[in-house]
Amino acid sequence: MRLLIALLLPCLTFFMLGRPLAGAAALILQCTVIGWAPAALWAMYTVNQHKTEQELEGALSRSYMRRRSRLI
Repeated sequence: MRLLIALLLPCLTFFMLGRPLAGAAALILQCTVIGWAPAALWAMYTVNQHKTEQELEGALSRSYMRRRSRLI
């Protein structure tokens, strides 16, 4: 769903991810027809990066909990 929003409304994607300055920059790019494509690509890249960060955080926390349970 976020990838579709990133493609159609790139600035909204950044605001949803809590990056208001990037959202404002994407909105300025979005105002021109030529800037829409780079803004959309930037937003899609950011969504994929956000997913990867969440997966890594989950894996690290699970690993930490396993190690901690072994010590107890």
